[in-house]
Amino acid sequence: MKIAIIGAGNLGLSIAKGILHSNGATTMYLTKRNISEIKDFEKYGNVTVTNDNAEAVKNSDILIFAVQPGHFEAILHDVKDLLTEKHVVISTITGFSIDRMEAIIGSDKYIIRSMPNTAISVGKSMTCLCSNELGKKRIDLAKAIFNRMGHSMEIPEVQMQAATVICASGIAFWMRLIRATTQGAIQLGFDAKEAQELAMHTCNGAASLLVESGSHPEEEIDKVTTPRGCTIEGLNEMEHKGLSSSLIQGIVASYKKISEIKNI
Repeated sequence: MKIAIIGAGNLGLSIAKGILHSNGATTMYLTKRNISEIKDFEKYGNVTVTNDNAEAVKNSDILIFAVQPGHFEAILHDVKDLLTEKHVVISTITGFSIDRMEAIIGSDKYIIRSMPNTAISVGKSMTCLCSNELGKKRIDLAKAIFNRMGHSMEIPEVQMQAATVICASGIAFWMRLIRATTQGAIQLGFDAKEAQELAMHTCNGAASLLVESGSHPEEEIDKVTTPRGCTIEGLNEMEHKGLSSSLIQGIVASYKKISEIKNI
């Protein structure tokens, strides 16, 4: 695959690393205004670093846009006349709708929106995808790209804002839960480093159990709760203090906020 990443900032470079480490590109173009910061990527041999978006577009088939939202529209206008029937346009820009992209480059282009999260840098992103009508013919290609860096799911565009909360903001929510578990472990006598190690690997194990088994969380909870035991005592105390309710309310509040931002 001939891939260009337009906007090689933090997210763009994370995507580039995921693709390159899995040998997912025959050639890759990385674009950025200040190319001195990304020159090291040329060591891969099949990577060209440039500040010329037009050059990248002309020499690539798959275009992944990871620019700042305020710059995206102007960049689309700049490259629209270079797009051909071979190009697949993949946007990672939050809040920039397919309709807006079609209004600039046309509905006769393969257009896909993606919403990865920061875990893409370690190959563990949950990435949500949607497309225009023509883009449905290339959605499996987009899944193949992002599955190299975690897991992907196709959803309707109307759910992209909700997916942003669950997957992108969700990284922060889970970090806070891991931090709270770490603090609890410190209070029980572990030093800070040990406490974080215990918390993060236990969290990883819990998620992996669900991924590998396909179980419902309650099934796995039942396996570690015994009558009058310490686990159910702790769970019930957390629920009395509103753990589940607080998390759900936080998710809903985050969704309301992202909806307000979109309407400004």
